[in-house]
Amino acid sequence: MNRPRCLFGSSSLGSIAIVAGGSDKIGNVLQSAELYDSSSGTWEMLPTMHTPRRLCSGFFMDDKFYVIGGVGGMANPVPAASLSLICGEDYDPQMRRWRKIDDMYPFANRCRATQAPPLVAVVNNQLYAVEHLTNMVKKYDKVNNTWDVLGRLPLPVRADLANGWGLAFKACGEELLVVGGQRQRGGPEGEGIVLKSRILEPWIGRFLV
Repeated sequence: MNRPRCLFGSSSLGSIAIVAGGSDKIGNVLQSAELYDSSSGTWEMLPTMHTPRRLCSGFFMDDKFYVIGGVGGMANPVPAASLSLICGEDYDPQMRRWRKIDDMYPFANRCRATQAPPLVAVVNNQLYAVEHLTNMVKKYDKVNNTWDVLGRLPLPVRADLANGWGLAFKACGEELLVVGGQRQRGGPEGEGIVLKSRILEPWIGRFLV
């Protein structure tokens, strides 16, 4: 990696992976992005993003790399370390440029200093997210840049008790996996839920112990 970082957004597609944003070793919020090619074992600096951000999430969808949410932003014009971001960006590898998408992740967080990166997953080129504060699972409308509510996370799994931390929300084939999450005192441990992407409305889940 050309510029070491932590708290970045990342994802992989085939033999490449992209990391974007994050913080450097002295806490600066980064605006840079890099591409790793596993076939050659090399890192390449990409064009700079529109907005510095850390604690963001990255994913590939429709052969483009997206980064959304997080904390950062611009302030006169020094990067601000504590501004919750509701915008996203996509990177087109063919055009080699970033496009800013306003209001792509409009899930305001009242505790931005301790918020987790957005809980997102892509299944069949469709983007899903769990909103930290409400435990609602939503599907992104790419045409209208809006989110459709699918339903609430089935109990006992909750994202709100720890502001999104400790919960895994991942794609696995054509399923969405929700694992972990904080529970109310006295609740069972080690559970997860499999959400069938083909029948997400209504929820059909099974518990994994």
